[in-house]
Amino acid sequence: MTDNVLNGEIIPSRLDDRRLYQGVRTRRIFAFLLDYMLVLLLCIPVAVIIAILGVATLGLGWMLYGIMVPLVALGYVALTMGGARQATKGMQMMGIKLERLDGQPVDSMLAIVHSVLFWAGNVILTPLILLATLFLDRKRTLHDLLLGTVVVRSDR
Repeated sequence: MTDNVLNGEIIPSRLDDRRLYQGVRTRRIFAFLLDYMLVLLLCIPVAVIIAILGVATLGLGWMLYGIMVPLVALGYVALTMGGARQATKGMQMMGIKLERLDGQPVDSMLAIVHSVLFWAGNVILTPLILLATLFLDRKRTLHDLLLGTVVVRSDR
């Protein structure tokens, strides 16, 4: 939480407004599902390219199928969440976006690290990811806490 001080008075940050977090938990879940479907749709043309590459390389290119989904997902997150709107297409449809607590814009690298920590957290601490939102301030997840980010409503 970053507060500004003006003439000895603490001015609360815009991110302290509780209205920014109304319904964020539910919106995040639906945004995730929408993004998952979009990534799978984006994998279709990539799979065709890998198939052609596999034929051209006498089968060696087909090994790329093993890393296709993570690469497409990371590229998708880097371009969307790391872009000007600071939200994936699913997040945009649900009216939420990722913001940094220090006020700086979210760049592609932070978006990728956010996504990787999300998936790593799900592998290790599956129930704690969502349970953390019940106890942490601003309905943050563990990876939000580690990175100094917060998901807010973009329509407020």
